[in-house]
Amino acid sequence: MDTPKREPVKYVELGAEAQAKLDALALRFRAADGIGMQVLSLVGGQAEDLLERLPMSVRSQLDRATKRALEVAFSAAARSRTRMGDRPDWVNTVMTTAMGAAGGTGGLPTALAELPVTTTMLLRAIQGIAADHGFDPSDPTVRAHCLQIFAAAGPLSRDDGTDMAFLSARVTLTGAAIHGIVARVAPRLATVLGQKLATQTVPIIGAAAGATTNFAFTNYYQEMARVYFGLRALARDEEADVETILREFRLRVKPPRMVV
Repeated sequence: MDTPKREPVKYVELGAEAQAKLDALALRFRAADGIGMQVLSLVGGQAEDLLERLPMSVRSQLDRATKRALEVAFSAAARSRTRMGDRPDWVNTVMTTAMGAAGGTGGLPTALAELPVTTTMLLRAIQGIAADHGFDPSDPTVRAHCLQIFAAAGPLSRDDGTDMAFLSARVTLTGAAIHGIVARVAPRLATVLGQKLATQTVPIIGAAAGATTNFAFTNYYQEMARVYFGLRALARDEEADVETILREFRLRVKPPRMVV
């Protein structure tokens, strides 16, 4: 049986300005990898070990708690846009950092209470970034794309630029589309948020760990949002297919291996 041949990567004719934008987005994506290493240095251990620090009762409910936090955030973040303008990235980071410190002061109970609030603020920041790139956050498809950012690996996972599935996931809106996206994103985010909760329960340094964790989380997801919507804006402005732009982007982030 013949093995099907892989289609060769086709060269995309992009102007110098578009090429420069792709280079900048690839650099931004790579820079975000490892942004949370300062957190692991503070709390000790590896990202994989953090979940083990949580009580089994909490671990077993993480998926459900994360799904609920995403559903609350989806509605609350959109409503807040009618009352408050978008903020610069650094303001969002300052606010969530302060909330992380507050969440870490009382250990697990306050960290759990802070979780949906921080998730809402992160989604609100992502919606603001979508608007920065000329997309309308009131558009259901754009709001769904904003949720998709949470499918990224998370700031405590070093993947060397291999986790790019969230960039190209297709979003097809139907009556139950948002619930479907939440259900798909929640398990991935639950692992990430479980790591966050674990850092905030570290004795004595809980507040510092909570602040540092939220600082890393906010920076990471804002960077991923700028990459995500930056690529889509580039495809729109160049009148190119998103998949074509993503293919060029992948070549920059993860060049093909040399065969020797």
